[in-house]
Amino acid sequence: MNKTMKTNEVVFADNQTSLTKSGLLLFLAGVILFMGIITGEIFHPAGFSTRTSYISELGASIKPGEAAPQPSATIFNFTMILTGIMIIIATYFVQTAFRKLLLTIPLFLFGVGILGVGIFPGDIAPWHGLFALILFVAGGIAAITSFKIVCPPLRYIFISLGTIALIFLIRYNYFVPSLGVGGTERWVFYPIVFWVTGFGGYLLGIKDRQS
Repeated sequence: MNKTMKTNEVVFADNQTSLTKSGLLLFLAGVILFMGIITGEIFHPAGFSTRTSYISELGASIKPGEAAPQPSATIFNFTMILTGIMIIIATYFVQTAFRKLLLTIPLFLFGVGILGVGIFPGDIAPWHGLFALILFVAGGIAAITSFKIVCPPLRYIFISLGTIALIFLIRYNYFVPSLGVGGTERWVFYPIVFWVTGFGGYLLGIKDRQS
């Protein structure tokens, strides 16, 4: 009996460590993503618009022969590479704690997509577009499938954020006339960013609820 109790205590401690590490990584990744994009927009040369400019234009010019906007490009690409790595590492700890491939596979692909967007800026085709698509699709799916381990009412908020992201991605051309390409893309990406930040905070809070 004592051996069983000690084993359970070790398993619980290991899970708590995984929850803390994954929660911290995901929470910080969300904050860094949001603030990194805002900072890149601040330092972008005149002419950048959140309505008419793609987010990826912070990392590279989409006009042939035009140099990448600095220091926005360095800020944006570094932000994407750093947070992509953080999310990929966090995925390992989420899987260790919960063993839910339905969540961790799209979460991993979300991290890979972000990392790829940073490594391959917007002027590198077709790789940038491919990784951006992986980012958007996998991020939306991960937000929805996080319901497997999240309790209400936050579960429904996360499902809603993922659904919003996928709806705006699927009906992209429908929303462009009113929101512009930049605005529509942000309605795809920002709900995912808010989800990953909130999900990280949720994982960090599990320890308090179980202690």
